[in-house]
This record gives sequence, C-alpha cells and structure tokens, in this order.
Amino acid sequence: MQDTILSLSRFLAALSRVILWMAATGLVAMTALIGWQVWGRFVLNDTPTWTETTSILLMGWFIFLGAAVGVREGNHLSFDVLLYVLPDRAQRVLHSVSDLVVIAFAVGMIIYGWQLAANTWSTTIPNLGITGATSFFSLMTGGCLMVLLSLERLLRRFVGLPTARFGDDPIEE
Repeated sequence: MQDTILSLSRFLAALSRVILWMAATGLVAMTALIGWQVWGRFVLNDTPTWTETTSILLMGWFIFLGAAVGVREGNHLSFDVLLYVLPDRAQRVLHSVSDLVVIAFAVGMIIYGWQLAANTWSTTIPNLGITGATSFFSLMTGGCLMVLLSLERLLRRFVGLPTARFGDDPIEE
C-alpha cells in the first residue's frame, strides 16, 4: 500500500511543481499587464482597459493554485501550540481533522463556485467579451486541487508516511 501511495505522491509532487510554475507565470503576467496599463495611461495617453480585468482574473488563478500547493506542502498558517505537548498519535489525529476541515472548505469552494458560475454564465465581462462565469473557474479548480492534495495527505498519514507541516521542509519523493 505504501508503494502505491508513494507513486501517487511522486505524481502529485510533479503536478504541484507544474501548478506552482503556472501560478508564478500568472503573477508575472499580471505584473506585466499592470505595467502595460500604467505605460498606456501615462505615456501613450491611451489606457488599455482590458488589462485590469485580465489582471484580476489572473490574480484569482495564481492565488487559488498557490493555495492548493500550500495545502500539500503544509505552508498554511496554523495554531500548533497544543500539538507540541501531545503524543504523536494525537498529533496525527488533529492533523487529519485539519485536513478534513480543508476538504470541507474546498468542497464548499467547488459547490458555491459552481453556483456562482451558473448564475453568471449568461453575463459578459465587458472588456473581454467572455462569460462572467470565467471569474469563478479558478475558485472551482483551486477547490478540486485542495481536495485532491488533502486526500493525499490523509492517505500518507493512514499508511504511516510523513506529511509536510508548517515550517518544515517539503516532503520530496
């Protein structure tokens, strides 16, 4: 069973690296678009209006993609004071409860993101001419990735493998 989970972890580690690169690329693209908007406004005296809307969409993507990778790598802020005085078994139980809460929150992101997308499907983002539902695709994708990566953490713990915690080095496979 551990071999199967390790194979899954290797795949998800590679996927996480790709997702992190996508998030970083989105951040760089957003920065370039805002720079172009400022250049257009103050130098060319012709503001490209589509850059702001596109930047906001990109921001949603890099935030939710980065948050999903943060779940896998244990980089989200946590309140661990109690964990330092508990035995290992109790720590694993509380970490598992934490992962279950993340899964519940991520499922909420998926469900409500879907509802928001469905309600805005017929609207159009004016500067881009695309459906308003596009604004919520990053929310749903981030939620799906958080569920997947939290389930990996639970599976690793279930078979006795370590998981990354806040402040630790990431688990490399």
